[in-house]
Amino acid sequence: MGMVTSVSVWLIPSFILIVLLVASWKKVPAYETFVEGGKEGVKMAFSLLPFLVGMIVSISILRASGAMEAFIGLIAPFLSLIGIPPDIIPLALVRPISGTAALGMTTELIQTHGPDSFIGRLASTMQGSTDTTLYILTVYFGAVGIRKMRYALKVGLLADVIGIVASIIAVRLVFG
Repeated sequence: MGMVTSVSVWLIPSFILIVLLVASWKKVPAYETFVEGGKEGVKMAFSLLPFLVGMIVSISILRASGAMEAFIGLIAPFLSLIGIPPDIIPLALVRPISGTAALGMTTELIQTHGPDSFIGRLASTMQGSTDTTLYILTVYFGAVGIRKMRYALKVGLLADVIGIVASIIAVRLVFG
């Protein structure tokens, strides 16, 4: 068994043992505290449910309406001029909204074009270089009751745009 495998097998049980030993040493009721945390987790999950349903419905409407395909058809000539494959645009648009939908699109692109194709490499790089900004803001801000996102939305989406552009540049430079 390799060192990485040994560490991964023993890391979580060791962490749990350390937590229990420290809790016992500090006279903290570990089980009761664990159960209280579980109750809070369930409450949090129920409070997040409306936000998650709203996100899923929004993504479904966007894809089913054909709006995304119409938008891509509109900008495809410009993208071709600057060397960006139009096939990647749905991923760039969906990635800030939903990680699961973006992963599905990445998988589809890799299956269609191959993992060693420019589009496959670009999709993989883009998946790792951007985040689910709208999902994060909706779920986490909604969970703690923040209603005004102010600069968080602007900065998050700007970071996604920078991640997309950097992905295109990096893949073009490295795999040209």
